[in-house]
Amino acid sequence: RSDSPNNHNSNWFIIQTKYNDNVMKIAVEKGQDKPLLANGKQHVTITDIEEGTSENKGVPFFAARFENEDGFVSHRFYQSPAGMTNIVNLFERVGIDVKEGDELDTKQLVGKELDIEVGERSYNDPNTGNERTLKQAMDFVVS
Repeated sequence: RSDSPNNHNSNWFIIQTKYNDNVMKIAVEKGQDKPLLANGKQHVTITDIEEGTSENKGVPFFAARFENEDGFVSHRFYQSPAGMTNIVNLFERVGIDVKEGDELDTKQLVGKELDIEVGERSYNDPNTGNERTLKQAMDFVVS
């Protein structure tokens, strides 16, 4: 990768930790040192999009990173019938018109600004049964 820790023009810095006389190098990318945003209304910029599939059901998703000078929060948008309303809502809230038959490109979202409501949502992890709490953009939570 051109933005790897070995590239001298990168936005990375290295944290070294010592464990059992071994040195572990952990690359921290630009912005990863920011805290999570406080709960409440936040004006943010979408700074990154990552794609993946859910751990339990294999549903494709993209995760948007919402960021401002105070911190960040990430939110997953699942490409499922239940999640499509939120995906369309996100595109339209940043000024991208969506019509039936359109193919949406998540790269169009990067750099766009919007207001979101940050909050916490708890659920039981299906793998462990333990309660987990996520901080996310509550505007896009599927009930």
